[in-house]
Amino acid sequence: MTHTQVLVIGGGPVGMLVAAELGHHGVATVVLEVEPRTVDRPKAGTLHARTVQGLARRGHLPGPLATEELLRRGSAEAFHFAGAPGLVITAPATEPGPVVGRSQADLERDFERRARERGVTVLRGHRVIDIASDPDAVRVTAQGPDGLRQFTAEYAVGADGARSTVRERLGFTADTHPATVSALLGLVRLTDPDTVPYGWHRTPRGWTVAGVSPYGHSRLITMDFRGPHPDRHAPLTLDELRREGERIVGHRMPMTDARFLSRFSDFARLVRNFRQGRVFLAGDAAHIHFPVGGQGLNLGLQDALNLSWKLAHTLAGTAGKDLLDTYDIERRPAGQRVIDNTRAQVALMRPDPGLDPLRDLFAELLELDAVTTHLGHKISAQETVYPGRTGRGSRWEGQFLPNLPITTADGPTDLTRLLLPGRPVLLLLGEAGRARREQGAGWAHVVRTVSASTARPLPWDAVLVRPDGYIGWAPDSSSLGDALRDWFGEPRGQA
Repeated sequence: MTHTQVLVIGGGPVGMLVAAELGHHGVATVVLEVEPRTVDRPKAGTLHARTVQGLARRGHLPGPLATEELLRRGSAEAFHFAGAPGLVITAPATEPGPVVGRSQADLERDFERRARERGVTVLRGHRVIDIASDPDAVRVTAQGPDGLRQFTAEYAVGADGARSTVRERLGFTADTHPATVSALLGLVRLTDPDTVPYGWHRTPRGWTVAGVSPYGHSRLITMDFRGPHPDRHAPLTLDELRREGERIVGHRMPMTDARFLSRFSDFARLVRNFRQGRVFLAGDAAHIHFPVGGQGLNLGLQDALNLSWKLAHTLAGTAGKDLLDTYDIERRPAGQRVIDNTRAQVALMRPDPGLDPLRDLFAELLELDAVTTHLGHKISAQETVYPGRTGRGSRWEGQFLPNLPITTADGPTDLTRLLLPGRPVLLLLGEAGRARREQGAGWAHVVRTVSASTARPLPWDAVLVRPDGYIGWAPDSSSLGDALRDWFGEPRGQA
C-alpha cells in the first residue's frame, strides 16, 4: 500500500501540470499514467493567450520583461472562427504572444520533467481499474507492470481524459450534447500535394482542413455533417480517409503511409460538478467538445493552474473555508462557455447553402473591431472573470491582472516575475497602499507583500493577486483582513 497526499490519475499535459505545480509547493504527489512513455500524436498544438499568460506567471513559459514602452503597444495574431478568416486575437505586448505553438507531447514532457525534479513520483504503465472515496481518503487500485498495486491519498485528481475511469467509476453526472458530425484525422503522406486545398476548405459536401507538407507527412482532417459515424470506435483505415477526402473535395486525393489515424465528433459533455468529495476532475475528464479553435487543451491547462494552488494551500492548512469548492464555481462556467462557442461554430460550419447569408453577415461583423475583440477574447479565454468570493461587490475581484512594469526597492520588475514563487502577492502602491501593510501582517507566512510603484496609475492603492494571476481583493469591496481570511484562513497566532 502506497500513501501520498495527492494522487493524479492521468499523466497527459493537464495531469503533469497539476503534479508539477503541487511538487513546487512541496506536496507529496504520485502520478499514475497508463502509457509507458509520451506518445507523439497530431493532437493539440495551440496555446491561447490566457493559458500562455498563466503559464508564464508560473515559470513554464518565458515572457518579456514589462516596460513602459511595451505598455504603449499590443500584439496580435490572425486566427479563425468557424473556419472563417478575419478573427484577430490580441494581447498586451507586456505578455508573451497571444498564440503560441507548442505540441501537446512537448508540454507533457516538459511538465513531467519539472514534476520529477520537484520530487513527484511518476508511475508510467499503470492503469487505474478501481477508485473509491470516503470522507477520510481516496483509495485506488492500479494494474502495473508488476501486478496490482494499492494507493491511498488525501485527494485525487482525475485527469485521465475523455474516457475517464475516475469519472465513470465514481458516477460523476454530466450534461451532454449528442454527436452530429463525423470527423476523421490522419497524418499521411500526400503523393500529389497539389490536389489538396491548403488550410480550411468548405464544399457543399463538408470540410477539409489540411496542413500540407510537400516533403513529409501532412495533417489532414475531414468533416462530414450528415451525421455521426455509426461506430465511433471502429478503426479508421487509410482508404476510408482517402475516400472521404475525395468525396468532399470532388476529385482524387492520393495518399499513402499513414502514421496516425483517428475519428472524432462534436459530442460534448460537461460534468455537473468538478468535485466529488476528495476527488476532482480536470481537462477532458470534466469536459469535451468539438476541437475547433484549439480550445480543449487550453481549458484543461487552465483547470490545472486553478486547482493546484488551492489543493496546496488546503494541504498546508493555509486555506480559507471551502476554498476547494471555488474550483467548480470558477471552472465549470469556463467549460460551459467553451462548449457553447464550439457548438455555435459547428452550426456556422454546416455546409447547408441556406446558411450562406448568415455566413456572409458574420464575415461583415468580423470587420468590426468590437466584434473581433469580443470573439478573440472568447477563443483565448481572456474574457474569463471569476465570481467574487467575498460576496461584497468588488468590480475587480475575479478579473485577470495584466502584466505591468513595477518598481520595488530592489529595482524594476513586473507582475509576472513577482508571481514566479507561486505565492499570492499583496501589491501596495504609494503611501496610501503602504499604510495597509499592517492589515496583512497576520498572513505574512502565506502572502508576499510588495511595496511598489507602477509606470501607470492603477485604480487602487493596493491589490491582492492570487497565484494564478487573478485579483483576489481590491479596496472597493470588503476589508483586506476579511478577504485574506476568506482566501487563506486565520492569521498566524489567532484561532
